[in-house]
Amino acid sequence: MMHRPRRWRLNASLRSLVHETTVSPANLIAPIFVTDASNEPQSIASMPGIWRWPVDQVADEVHVLAETGIGAILIFGIPGAKDADGTGSYDADGVVQRALRAIKTATPQMTVITDVCLCEYTDHGHCGLINGISGASDPHLPAEYVLNDPTLDTLARIAVSHAEAGADVVAPSGMLDGMVAAIRGALDRSGFGAVSILSYSAKYASSFYGPFRDAAQGAPAFGDRATHQMDPANVREAMREHALDVAEGADGLMVKPALAYLDVIRATRDRFPDVPLAAYNVSGEYAMVKAAAAMGWLNERRAVLEILTSIKRAGADLIITYHARDAAAWLTEETQCLN
Repeated sequence: MMHRPRRWRLNASLRSLVHETTVSPANLIAPIFVTDASNEPQSIASMPGIWRWPVDQVADEVHVLAETGIGAILIFGIPGAKDADGTGSYDADGVVQRALRAIKTATPQMTVITDVCLCEYTDHGHCGLINGISGASDPHLPAEYVLNDPTLDTLARIAVSHAEAGADVVAPSGMLDGMVAAIRGALDRSGFGAVSILSYSAKYASSFYGPFRDAAQGAPAFGDRATHQMDPANVREAMREHALDVAEGADGLMVKPALAYLDVIRATRDRFPDVPLAAYNVSGEYAMVKAAAAMGWLNERRAVLEILTSIKRAGADLIITYHARDAAAWLTEETQCLN
């Protein structure tokens, strides 16, 4: 005798009817790398299918992404020159600022999120001003330590410059104390109260960021980021970080990475049921799937859709993923087949 649960699995139509978790293109956010260091698109060896786009070509790429139905893009900038203080990050004619204006002119309906950090703009590759190096110092802190409060002013300047150029959402990623409050205050004072803040509120010091650092050309020149990114062993600390950012005015929360932190995504969803939650399916997670698929060890399409479903099932509303373009096409195709 066939048991009752299996009757719902008999064919694709029945399985779709009782689908508990649905991922749609609108749930996906595609990261975009924009560069001032090249006049031609640059492929990224560690991230097959992902490119660094020159400013004068990025709008065309975003237009193609918009046609897939994805919900938003997340921009990372790679400047032509770097310095100890990352001053190019808030230049009105900087790489991200120019890209924003081009994208919003060509595809105004696309929601554009910008990463707010210093690691791509500093010659030392760290996420803030460095003690004894970046024109600021504190004798009570170790050398080569990321200075918290002096960096907040810079992050606020970056966020305002992005808002002026057309950003819909700014996403501070440095995991510095007080970053959301500093940015919210600066945006409000500058007349950008409608610009949202999606905080990288639980960003772990993960080994899965390697390909991104290659893509964004922002690997630390010394040390690591363990003094400001989170210990992978901690989940209760993540809840404190989320709570602080919500209290400071964050409009959305994020867990990064995703796959090794599905429990953190679930805990966040349970603790903050009314706050939009994003999860970042990071570069190393992308690269692993691409490498295994290239070897014929797994079916890329099925693996990607299973991974995205697991992240959504854990509680994420939005998924930042380098698979966004392909996944959106696959999801649309599956919906059309069922219809």
